[in-house]
Amino acid sequence: MKIHGIFNKGLRPAAATAYLAVAMLLVGAGTAQAAPGDNPNKLTTITSSSELSKLQLVEHRVPTASLDNLASEMGTSRGVDQVLASANHSMRNAANCHSTETAALPVKPTAESAYCWDTGDAVTQDWLPQSVTSSGDADNDGAWGTNKVILSGWGQNGTTTTDHMGRIAFIDANDPSNFKYRWVLPVIPLNGGTDYRALKSHMGGMVWYQDKLIVTSWEGDADNNVMYIFDMKRILQATVNGSAVGKVSGGWSADGYQYVMPAIGSYSLAGGSCSSANDDSRPCFGSISLDRSSVPDSLVATEWFSSGGSQPARIWRYNFSSEPGYLATDSSGDVNASKAYETNAVGLQGVLSHSATSGGTPNFYVDDARGGVGQHGILWRQNTSGATAAANCGQDIMYACWGQHTESMSYWSSTGRVWTLTEWAADSAGHWTGTDNAIPQRVLFSVPLSSIDDSLN
Repeated sequence: MKIHGIFNKGLRPAAATAYLAVAMLLVGAGTAQAAPGDNPNKLTTITSSSELSKLQLVEHRVPTASLDNLASEMGTSRGVDQVLASANHSMRNAANCHSTETAALPVKPTAESAYCWDTGDAVTQDWLPQSVTSSGDADNDGAWGTNKVILSGWGQNGTTTTDHMGRIAFIDANDPSNFKYRWVLPVIPLNGGTDYRALKSHMGGMVWYQDKLIVTSWEGDADNNVMYIFDMKRILQATVNGSAVGKVSGGWSADGYQYVMPAIGSYSLAGGSCSSANDDSRPCFGSISLDRSSVPDSLVATEWFSSGGSQPARIWRYNFSSEPGYLATDSSGDVNASKAYETNAVGLQGVLSHSATSGGTPNFYVDDARGGVGQHGILWRQNTSGATAAANCGQDIMYACWGQHTESMSYWSSTGRVWTLTEWAADSAGHWTGTDNAIPQRVLFSVPLSSIDDSLN
């Protein structure tokens, strides 16, 4: 099926599911899998070829001529350095965060660093923070050129808007005492690079690897369950400050944002669209992360079910190829999962895989957000032998010690830190709200992986 001019997706529309409505189902009744807070025990390896085939991806690339045409029409491509130099939002250090924001931090282990968004982004109900990756993923020295950078993906939730766009905060992380950021709008090129549209995505997962950025999308028919690829060297500047997205009279508009990133390709499920029902069909992409301890480096993915689900969730990995930033394909151009597991953990929001030795047996760190505002989540360390979590941290569930409704996770290997972020903004009663009088509970924070392991031990 041809979608918007240049991407052959082959996707069937998935069941219509509003992301916010799904997210609010996290606090559910008991299920056939582990109940919320129950130990999920060990991972089960998936070996069935028919099951593994449900994870197969097809790669699609935007013609280089289309990308070059768009760059030619809009002007010279910008770089990450230029975006950072124009950062126009300041983040607040932990000492300047509100008490409700710092209350969302983990009880155990203690966050090593924490940052809160500027006033507008801290409480907006139009956008939800969902994902994080960094120059620590992009390069093993932790820097992009001379810069340390963190990217945070946010998606429109549909409370007061219906566009369901995604956006990315490019955070200048060079000075730990002075984080600042600029928003960039990811877009999909159209009609041979003569136009573009906004990416429809709740931005549940992002991985920056080498010079490419891979972003998950689970929103609407056009972008349903697709992983898009972006080139960090192809960032373009809008020329018109308007509410439209795309080519307009007088130039190029990006809903008021200064920069856009056009997708250079995508990965879609080989057999069709996913199902958001808790059944045994193809998975809907949840969170993704990078594992630099695997051989070769790999992208780790998980699907998300609410705690009302009845099936185990899948966690799987795709190897990266020798071509910078792309996933490894077979002779037919398909991307196959190199390893897959089932977990009985529920309500997964983030996943990390890491081995103490290169190519060794990995531990998976899975984030059970538990859903409710004011409830601390559970971070499980799970492998094929069992699962453990931090204990005795004084919560209603003694090992509910992790952050409050945290999302995806990213491991900055050169510093040994795990980065993640919390999602909510609440009203005075502690409920998620669609009004402007929200109390901020959103915080970006890091914890040393060694501290996580110490707390789990």
